[in-house]
Amino acid sequence: MVALGEVVMEATAIEKWFGSTHVLRGISLAVRQHETVMLIGRSGSGKTTFLRCLNFLEEPTVGEVRLGDVRIEADPLQQQGRGRQGRIRQLRTQMGMVFQGFNLFPHMTVLQNCIEAPVTVKGVPRRQAIETAERFLEKVQLLDKRDAYPSRLSGGQQQRAAIARALSMEPKVLLFDEPTSALDPELIGEVIVVMEQLAHEGSTMIVVSHEMAFAREAADRVLYLEGGVVVEEGPPEQVLDDPREEATKQFLRRFLSEGAKAPTAADPHPTSLFEGDLFKGHGKAGHGGGG
Repeated sequence: MVALGEVVMEATAIEKWFGSTHVLRGISLAVRQHETVMLIGRSGSGKTTFLRCLNFLEEPTVGEVRLGDVRIEADPLQQQGRGRQGRIRQLRTQMGMVFQGFNLFPHMTVLQNCIEAPVTVKGVPRRQAIETAERFLEKVQLLDKRDAYPSRLSGGQQQRAAIARALSMEPKVLLFDEPTSALDPELIGEVIVVMEQLAHEGSTMIVVSHEMAFAREAADRVLYLEGGVVVEEGPPEQVLDDPREEATKQFLRRFLSEGAKAPTAADPHPTSLFEGDLFKGHGKAGHGGGG
C-alpha cells in the first residue's frame, strides 16, 4: 500500500452551462497524491462533463482548476488570451486521459501512439520516449504488440494500449472516462486488472465508471453525483454498502436490480488531448478513506 500524499489537484466550484441547461452546479474536489477517486451516478448526472472540465476539453462556465503549480480559472468568453492557452497545454501534459472509445491513431503502431505526444508535445528525445513507452507497454502486458496497428488488436488490448499511451506522458493525474463501457463483457476484466494494479502502485486517478468491483478493490473515495452536484462521498464500503442519502440508495438499488452498467454513448470527442497540437505542426494505501 502507498500512503496518500499532499493535495496534488483541486477543482473549485466548477459550474457548467450548456445553453439554458445547468449541468454542473458548483462541484469542488481535492485529490491527494496516490489517491484513487471514483465518480458514479446516473447517465446525465454530470460525471463525464466534470472530468472533461478538469482538463478543459470542456470550458467551465465558473470555477478554477489547479494541478501542481498550474492554476486556471474558467474563461467562457475566451478573454484571457494566449497565456491561458499555454497554461492549459501545460496542464494537459500533466493530466493523462483515457477515453471511452480508445481513440488510438489508426495509422500508427501501438508504440508510435505511445511516443507521439511525449516527442511532439513535451519534446522528449525519441530514444527516451521509446524506453518509457516500452516500460508502460510491459506494465499493461502489451510489449509484444508494440509494432501492431490498432486494427489488429482486440478491444481490451486497444484500451490497454490507450492506458499505456496516457502513462507514457508520465502525468501527475490519470483521468478515466468509462474506460470499459465500449468493451465486450469478456474483455472488461483485463482492463480492470490493469487499473487496479495502477491504483495499488500509487497512481493518482479519477475514474468515471460503474464497475463497482473496481471501486471496492481500488478506490479510496467514491462520489455519487446527481443533477450536477455531489450528493454523497466517502470510502467505498460506506457509499456502496451503507449509503446515507436516499438518492444514493435509490441509484444503487436500481443499478443492482438491473445487473448492468448504465448505458453510455461512444465518446464523440477528439482523438486525444493533444490532437490540436499534433495537427498544428506539433505546435494505494489508505483505501477506504473519505466529481
